[in-house]
This record gives sequence, structure tokens and C-alpha cells, in this order.
Amino acid sequence: MSDYIRMQGTDPRAMDSTRPGFAEPRAANGWTAFAATIAMLAGFFNIIIGLVALFKNNYYVAAPGGYLVLNLTGWGWLHLIVGALAAAAGAALFSGAGWAKVVVVVLAGFNALAMLAFLSAAPAWGLIVIVLDVLVIWAVIAHSSQPETSV
Repeated sequence: MSDYIRMQGTDPRAMDSTRPGFAEPRAANGWTAFAATIAMLAGFFNIIIGLVALFKNNYYVAAPGGYLVLNLTGWGWLHLIVGALAAAAGAALFSGAGWAKVVVVVLAGFNALAMLAFLSAAPAWGLIVIVLDVLVIWAVIAHSSQPETSV
């Protein structure tokens, strides 16, 4: 085995990561890290919006048209659940998980639509979260073809 190492210049046991199923872990590149950070930030904002809707009943006041589809408690739970999922998917995206790109884009799109429906109750927060969601979608989709850096 020492002759093989001398000839090849590398230990064959160290090459296990090149076999199928043993790919090297990848860290996020710059745009993916940006998208992951913004996804987690939007998720935390959603968690705050959800908690406020659940525990502070008089904080949000609906416009004369009222809330769309759900009452305030329903919107609170929706924002809380979507926010927790978005923060978790953003953390997974940071670690370089390939599935997290799809999940983050789907959650950001759904969240932007939900915040659009919630604009009558919280226009400033809604616009901020919608802008963050659009940034996440853009960063993941426009820059997903760039190679990831290895750890």
C-alpha cells in the first residue's frame, strides 16, 4: 500500500468522498448565504407577526374590508408556522442542502402572497416582508447555477 501512496500521491482511504453517495459537504456561496440570511430574517419577522396576532388582539386593526379568508387568530397561526418553516429552511440553505433551495423559494412565494392578503392589517410589516421574500426568490433563482464552495 505504501508503493501505491507514493505512486498516486494520495491515500486511497481519503478518496472515499469521491465515490457516489459520499459527496463532499458543500458550504453556501455568497448569494446562497445571502438568500439564507434573508429567508431566516423574513421567517423571524413572520414569527413576530404571528405571536403579536395571537397574544395582542387589539394590535392589528383590519381595514373596512376586513381580513381575507381567516380571522386574526388564523392569520397568527399561519404566520407563526410559515415563519418557523422559513427560518428552518433558511438554516438548511446555509448548510448547502440542495432541497432547501426549492423549499425556500416555495415558502417565500407563499409568504409573499399571504402578506399581500394581510396588508390591510399591517401595511408596513407586510411590505417589508414581501420585499424580503422577493429578494430571497431572486437570490436563489438567479444565482443558483453558480458553483458552491467546498468546506
